[in-house]
Amino acid sequence: MLTAEKKKKYTDADYMMLEEGAPFQLINYDLIMSPSPNPDHQTISFRLGQILGNYLDSINNNGYAASAPCDVKFDDGNVLQPDLLYISEERKADIVKERIIGAPDLVVEILSPSNAYYDLRQKKDIYEKYGVKEYIIIDPVQMNADLYALKDGAYYLHQKAQKNELLNSLILPGLSFDLNRLFR
Repeated sequence: MLTAEKKKKYTDADYMMLEEGAPFQLINYDLIMSPSPNPDHQTISFRLGQILGNYLDSINNNGYAASAPCDVKFDDGNVLQPDLLYISEERKADIVKERIIGAPDLVVEILSPSNAYYDLRQKKDIYEKYGVKEYIIIDPVQMNADLYALKDGAYYLHQKAQKNELLNSLILPGLSFDLNRLFR
């Protein structure tokens, strides 16, 4: 990822002036640009979306689910685009507006060489600070996934799953991600 360097500190107002679809996220007041994700990343993202969508349909859940790019504003210096997100039906009306304003209940990030630092450090810290209840990191290179759960305001590693295992959501009981389906 490249960082825009014309200005020392960017805000949400600056971000909103970008052309729609511009490949940027606002992370800690820096405009971070990244190239389009690689085909493996997109295939995993598609499969994750299918699994989540099928699960929500099967239980008649009217929560909000979306995949990137979808802006999530946490504060004036942080507008992120998680690879996949879910917001419960109870919270949907409060935070889903012209864009999402506030913390989703579940966020999934798929690591790429260009974004791993941000996903594992800066974005993880923002998700934790603002109360994302469940944060899943998918690593296509290692073919594994980590599920972090929020407890007393801090993340703890709830589950680490390998390619031949299931990753089980805490906030959506019954939702399992079969990693064999993701890493074919």
